[in-house]
Amino acid sequence: MNVTIIGCGYVGTAVARHWQQQGLTVTATTTTPARISELAPLVDRAVVVKGNDAANLEALLTHQQVVLLSVGAADRSASGYEEAYLTTAETLAALLPQHPTVQQVIYTSSYALYGDHRGGWVTEETAIAPANPNGEILAAAEQVLLDSQSDRLKVCVLRLGGIYGPGRELIKIFGRAAGTTRPGDGTDASNWVHLDDIVGAIDFARVHQLSGIYNLVQTEPTTTGDLFDRLFQQHQLDPIQWDASQTSNRPYNARVSNQKLRDAGYQFQHPVLEY
Repeated sequence: MNVTIIGCGYVGTAVARHWQQQGLTVTATTTTPARISELAPLVDRAVVVKGNDAANLEALLTHQQVVLLSVGAADRSASGYEEAYLTTAETLAALLPQHPTVQQVIYTSSYALYGDHRGGWVTEETAIAPANPNGEILAAAEQVLLDSQSDRLKVCVLRLGGIYGPGRELIKIFGRAAGTTRPGDGTDASNWVHLDDIVGAIDFARVHQLSGIYNLVQTEPTTTGDLFDRLFQQHQLDPIQWDASQTSNRPYNARVSNQKLRDAGYQFQHPVLEY
């Protein structure tokens, strides 16, 4: 099977390694020329291409069966998000009708689209409520890809939680927060997913030709307070202090259900957060 990964950052690189080990023919893209030498041993072909480069993207789609879109935005401004996510999705969607060999597009999105539900549970059926322009851009990119679905082409959107794993351990992400004071009371919901499960679920979606939207988060959400308490206790660091007189500044607060993905048959390797 021929597969193309558009965007080979932390997630895309791990998927590329896994797919190559499975014997798939893997093409990978990056926007950074310096990363070609890093990707070369993991894939059959590594290419520098940007999301608005229709000509070079089209060349990559020839004779491909699956496309994984796992881009990220180094520039977190709205314009950076639009260039990384929406423009790439629009360019890809415009090209797909001319490439009938492509059977499936898998897109890694974000649970942040659900917005603030005051800690309540949300599912794939819950209406999204992006809390900022970047969230609106992510939602638009999802819709562009879902609109390209047809009898021939399946589109699977995976809404990821916060990503952690080798090289991106929780203590590396949050260690500098030890001993600080944060606004709120620590009861905001916190949804994460281990890299192993991202790779596993992406491959599961490929093998089973999933389509539609699936939440890709740990089975048991935690709270920001529990996360920090356990993390800093384990690493013998000073605890977080909470200032409940200040409102939490997190733009999303929802417990995200992964039941739909589990019902499809995926078994999580890390159903609870590992510190």
